[in-house]
Amino acid sequence: MIKRVLITNDDGIDSPGLHHLARAARDCGLDVVVAAPREEASGSGAGLTAVRREGRVAAEARELPGLDGVPAYAVAAAPGYIALVGVNGAFGDPPDMVLSGINLGANAGHAVLHSGTVGAVLTARTNGVAGMAVSLDVGEDPRWDTAAALAAEVLASLLQVDAPVAVNVNVPNLPYPQVRPLRLAPLASFGAVQTTIAEHGQGFLRTAVEAVDPSGEPDSDAGLLARGHATVTFLEPVCQSAPPRGWRPPEPGAGRT
Repeated sequence: MIKRVLITNDDGIDSPGLHHLARAARDCGLDVVVAAPREEASGSGAGLTAVRREGRVAAEARELPGLDGVPAYAVAAAPGYIALVGVNGAFGDPPDMVLSGINLGANAGHAVLHSGTVGAVLTARTNGVAGMAVSLDVGEDPRWDTAAALAAEVLASLLQVDAPVAVNVNVPNLPYPQVRPLRLAPLASFGAVQTTIAEHGQGFLRTAVEAVDPSGEPDSDAGLLARGHATVTFLEPVCQSAPPRGWRPPEPGAGRT
């Protein structure tokens, strides 16, 4: 049974989305502890990057707005690292679930591979702990309250599930009454944006991002989100795959000299 949750993100300890998610979890009656990067760590995936001094990683106690009595720590590390040490008891009793977000910007499609928000959840799931990532689509005047309300609804359902799962939730940036029904959605073959090479030359390169039109995959998480639906996708962490047809093991000693 899920009773204790660790809240993290990749936008950093001062993100309003983090605070909204922590309050939503607390209002669900859960025992909450917050541990998030002291600085933004977007794009860190499930990386275990941390800033060490004499083998130690700084974890500074913080007080967060509207979260009196909730222990919170600003950690000099990526969310994947925070999730890993968190499930091993770095911030008190190990949590039953890791909640990550609320991220400013959708995390949809196979590009979730690079998301620190999702990476924390996949790290938790790999270590036998349930996780849920929550992201809010970009737009003017972020509707944190909408994303928090949808997160609470999905969380209430997950509290009834015994098996550890990894869930990715995306919420449109709309007033709550305008959000279309929550849909179970497959990952799109792309993300919300695509990385391109903007410039390269002798000794340097520069990348840029371009928005991707999701209309070609209308029933994917990206396509449904673009049409105003909140989406939920169940994820699996890294797992093995069957070899492709036609593959044969090399002959013993092949390639050796």
